[in-house]
Amino acid sequence: MALIDITAVNVSKRYRIPGRRRNGTGSFLTKIFPRKEEIWAIKDINFEVFRGEALAVVGHNGAGKSTLVKLLSGITVPTCGRVIIRGALSALVEVGAGFNVELTGRENIFLAGSILGMSRREIARKMVGIVEFAGIDGYIDAPVKTYSSGQFLRLGFSIAAQLEHDIFILDEVLAVGDVAFQTRCFDRIDQLRRAGKTIVLISHDLAAVERICDRAILLNRGELVMTGSPREIVEEYSRMAYAVMSWSSATSNIAELRKVRFERPGGGPIRTGEPMTAHVSFLLKAPTQDPIITISFYWPSGYLCTQLTSAASYQDQTLHDGLVSVDFVCPVLTMQRGLYRVDIAIERGSELIGEWRCCSLLRVEPGKIIAGDFYLQHSCSVSVGSPSINRT
Repeated sequence: MALIDITAVNVSKRYRIPGRRRNGTGSFLTKIFPRKEEIWAIKDINFEVFRGEALAVVGHNGAGKSTLVKLLSGITVPTCGRVIIRGALSALVEVGAGFNVELTGRENIFLAGSILGMSRREIARKMVGIVEFAGIDGYIDAPVKTYSSGQFLRLGFSIAAQLEHDIFILDEVLAVGDVAFQTRCFDRIDQLRRAGKTIVLISHDLAAVERICDRAILLNRGELVMTGSPREIVEEYSRMAYAVMSWSSATSNIAELRKVRFERPGGGPIRTGEPMTAHVSFLLKAPTQDPIITISFYWPSGYLCTQLTSAASYQDQTLHDGLVSVDFVCPVLTMQRGLYRVDIAIERGSELIGEWRCCSLLRVEPGKIIAGDFYLQHSCSVSVGSPSINRT
């Protein structure tokens, strides 16, 4: 039977904040002792984290993630319920908290390391690794107040990452530093996983959630709404987020979107490096001259990945009113695996006659596995010739 390192049983956390005064009215005592409103940041949360498992906590801002982190790390206690921790826990919550900005980086390493429970000998032994990991070799003996915000945060993470505890709570630590430092963070997390450490990851980086974690939970308004695989949770979270963002606009009452569908010849999931057909249908309420239909694909971060457009293949024609179907055929899908937001727009010249944002999602599965941002279709040939031999 698998061992359990973290157990949350009917955990709730209530905060009381001063209530609003209405029109400046109220008794003298009410003004001195204002009524307080109750806010339940977490309500009846139940879950377990098994030893050696990596669990992700996903949710929008205000969903209760930060409160849950504080409860798990012991910074605060639940109003109701119990949190049971089995093993030494390290919480990377406020990276760099406790630094004395007047001290040097080296002095702060000893200070912070001691606060985190490391002995002076252990800190000295890990000093080189901490400095190299943070990438501040030339600044280690300079006062921390001279550090950039990135150097400050990298040093804080580097110290906490060297702990040899059983359980690690990682709160948005992957947002610290540049790309090179994030790569080192991923490598360190991989090391912790191989060592059998238990990890709870709180992150808005959905790709990292899928890459690192075995399981995930989804919070919404303080409640646990779903537990499942990282892929299932990421898709449900994206649907919830896009449902809030989703809207349509039309500068005229000409077009009405009916259907968006992505297909692979022969059926099955859409995969990198394989064909894909994007099908869009809409109701046209009036004849339209030279319409341009565009499908835009965005990463969850909002970054535009690519577009499909009818501009180059459908010109100088008029679409009559009625149901119109448009098929975009991609012989080779170059997009990497992931979940993409889909926007659709219809233009007539410079006029936007219809726009639908977050109207669908495209899930791309691994196909032809490659590294990088996109798949580049290619072939390769190798020829071997006889080496020339010069004799004298």
